[in-house]
This record gives sequence, structure tokens and C-alpha cells, in this order.
Amino acid sequence: MRRRHRRRAPLLPVLGCTALLSLLPAAQPAAPRSADQRVSDYLRAVEDRPAALRAFFRDLPKGADLHNHLSGAASTELLIRLAGEDGLCIDERTLTARPAPCGRHSRPAARARTDAGFRRRILRAWSMQDFPPGASGHDHFFGAFDKFRAVADAHSGRLLAEVADTAARNHQFYLETMLAPAATGSERLAADIGFHPDLARLHRLLLADGKLDRLVRQAERETDAALAEFRAAGECDTGHPHPGCRLPFRFIFQASRGSSPEQVFTQLALGMRLAERDPRFVAVNLVQPEDGANALRDYRLQMRMLNHLHGVHPRAHITLHAGELTTGLVAPADLRFHIGEAVRTGRAERIGHGVDVAHEDHAAALLRTMARRGIAVEVPLTSNRQILGVHGAEHPFPLYRRYGVPVVLATDDPGVSRTDIGAEYRYAARTYRLDYRELKDLARASLEHAFLPGDSLWDTRRVGPGAVTPAGPCRGERPGSRAPRQNCARFLAGSPRATLEWRQEAAFTRFEDHIRHLAP
Repeated sequence: MRRRHRRRAPLLPVLGCTALLSLLPAAQPAAPRSADQRVSDYLRAVEDRPAALRAFFRDLPKGADLHNHLSGAASTELLIRLAGEDGLCIDERTLTARPAPCGRHSRPAARARTDAGFRRRILRAWSMQDFPPGASGHDHFFGAFDKFRAVADAHSGRLLAEVADTAARNHQFYLETMLAPAATGSERLAADIGFHPDLARLHRLLLADGKLDRLVRQAERETDAALAEFRAAGECDTGHPHPGCRLPFRFIFQASRGSSPEQVFTQLALGMRLAERDPRFVAVNLVQPEDGANALRDYRLQMRMLNHLHGVHPRAHITLHAGELTTGLVAPADLRFHIGEAVRTGRAERIGHGVDVAHEDHAAALLRTMARRGIAVEVPLTSNRQILGVHGAEHPFPLYRRYGVPVVLATDDPGVSRTDIGAEYRYAARTYRLDYRELKDLARASLEHAFLPGDSLWDTRRVGPGAVTPAGPCRGERPGSRAPRQNCARFLAGSPRATLEWRQEAAFTRFEDHIRHLAP
């Protein structure tokens, strides 16, 4: 017999919709979005709108450019114009600028004003414009400098005026750019002295009879002339100064690592003496291809030179190109120690490029050391892609960040590369999926690790995610929301570093307000 089931009575009587809803938890209002979240949402919304994206990264406050070669930073268009104004000639076989008179295989550079084809050939030879895929970007990039050297060496001030204007218009607050005054005098002095493996003795020979001090004065005179040209080109002493006139900048003295040992030592000694005596100079660096024959042969020797000179000039800063190498460019053994030697022996406070870090012996320990000591890596993503072919997931940008190494974006040679700092930030954001807070961290780190005098605005010397609490007398202040209180204002007045960091925070606030009005 089939059993009949009795239907159970409901636990509650059937309720109307209104009564039922009253039993549910009250809907909580959505938490207001922070300014960082609003800007990140806007950035995602304009990912496929090129014009809006370019405007975003142009207007984004972007800290400092700490890895910038003056001769390669100015636009190729300016170099071509200056070559014409100087009456230089262009060798039609090599497209190298040379002094007049023009020989059989050369033409006046001024012809580029009216001959569009001639102008395009120079532009392509002096930069990475239209560079064909599959060719050697490394060789073309480094080969460009000798082609326009006669122009760049004669007009440091004109180049600086344009580079400073560009940085200011791209909402940067500080620039460290590389140059080498008294180059001819350094060569002569090095040739007179020769090389001695006893570095202390070699240094004494440079100092004897005031030789090095005379070279310092020559470098200072050349710098005076360059800055006079800069102020004239930027109309800095008129009623309508260019934006770059208000941009704080300092020089990094560059030594040529491909030169003879005596010349490298002489240049480094000159640069470190300048960095301690002349406030316009802050540091030294080694330039030229790291894979060159002399550079590879003398790498450890050059690190020992820096170590010795650091003992003589402890207040001179050191930043070094190191690890601008990749598999196939050099023997595997040369990928294993350059960054480590720069950190341990060369006393580097910042590293430029650092592309081969994963190949270093004890790479994890090296990365932890850099993080612990706050040794920043200067990352010019475009030139790493053009010169070494390293980009995207192959680039160590995420690796450095994962280990907590301070990372700063830089331009390197934006004139040759045909880029600017906005493009570097845009590439980083799109390639590594960075949000607005992470972009701010990069910009903050660039000022924090600049060779600026004074205490930091922040509680920690290592600016990273969330490390944005003002220190000491400025604790509790919100830069950009109001004028600083008296104690904070006094602190800022005594610290150029903190002043620029405060100025950038105020710019972030204005930028966020601007985006808020653009966002739907």
C-alpha cells in the first residue's frame, strides 16, 4: 500500500515582498573610492584611447630623471639645426658632422633645411627613427653619437635648455644629466702622467704641482660658459623665461670606460673632485658600451679605481652603468659579476640598466643587498629594448620590484631613442599592469634616490607602497591640501629634497582633481 506523505507546514507564514525585504540585512552604501582608486579606474577606462592615454602620462607628475645623457637627450632636430647654424658639413658616406670646408663627399649641413631627403637620412643616422627590425640596434644606437659629436660638444647649454624644457613640460621636478667638461685637458694630463698600478701613487702624480686643480678650474670655466648659453637660450633673464629655467638640475660627471686606464682614472679623479667642490656636480658615472674590449678588460680595475677615490672623496656620489648586457652580447662569464662588483667594490649608490642581474653569481643575495642598502636601479625601458632587445617579461623590472629594490624610470638618451619620460611611464604601466598608486611610487622613488641634499619628507629612506607618511615637523600634514605649518615650512626650507617631494605631492593632488573632473 502506497504511503501518503503529509506536507510539512512552513516554518514561517508566507510574507509579502515588503515584509520579506525588511528581514534581509540592510544594503550598505558603497564605500567611497579613494583618489588613487578613481585615477586607476580612469586609467583602465582610457586604455584603448591613445590620445587620452598620452595626455594622462604627459600630465602625470613624474619625479626626476636620474639617468640622462645630455648629448643624447636633446632632439635630433635641434642637433641638425645647430649643425647648419655652425656651418658644419655632413659626410654623405657616413653622415658624420665635420668642420668646414666641405670636401668632395660632403655637403653643408644647412642644406637639410631645404632638402627633405637629406634631412631624413641625417635623422635616421643620428637616431633610432625608422630603425629597421632585425638590424643591430646596439651598433646603430652607440654609433650615432660620433656622428653628431661635433655639434653636441659645442653647444651643451643649448642642449640643456631644450632638455630642461622637455622635463618641465612633462611634469618632472628635477634632472641629473651627464656631461664631461675639460675632456681635452683630461686626455693631455693622462698622457703626461701615464698609468701606474699603484693607484695611490697615480693619484699623487695627478695632484702634484696643482695639475688636477688646474683641470678642475678648466672644467668649472667650461661649465660657466655652458650655463650662460643655457640661460640665453632659455631666455631665463627676461620677462618670459622658458619652463626649464625653473627646473632644478645637477650634473653627473661622465668618464669614458673605453679609454686607457690612465685616462679613466684621470676623469674619475676630476669628476669626484668636482662633485665635492662644485655644487653643480653631484656624482660620477662610467659611460660607453659595457661590452667594449677595454671596458671588459678593465672592469674590475675601474671598480678598484672608484673604491680608492671614494676613500679620498667620500662625499662624492657614485652611480654606475652596470649589467647593460645580455646573453650573446658577451661571453657568459661577463654576465656574472658586473653589478655585484659595482655594488661591492665600485661603491655604487645607484645602478644604471642592471639588465643582466638574473645571470649574476648569487643573484638573490645581490638583490637583497641592493634592497637593504637602498641601492636604486635606473630603468630606461625604451633603450633597453632598442639596444639589447630586452623587454616585457624578459626584462628584470618585475624581479627588482619583487625583491624590494628601489626602481626609478629614466630616459637614458631620449633624443636618440625618440622617446620621453611619459612614454617610459606609459610602457611600464601597460606592460606590467601598474595602477596609479604604483606609478606614484615610481615617481616618489626617483626624488627619494636623487643626489639631492637634505632630509627626506618621508619617514623612511626607502619609498615604496604605503611609505607616504611625512616625517618629523611635517608629520600629519597633507601636501597640496594647504600651506605647511610653520615648523614644517622651516624644515622644507632647509631641505631641497623634501621641498621637491612636497611640491610633487601637491602636484599629485592637482592631477587627481583634474582626473576626477574628466572621469564619467
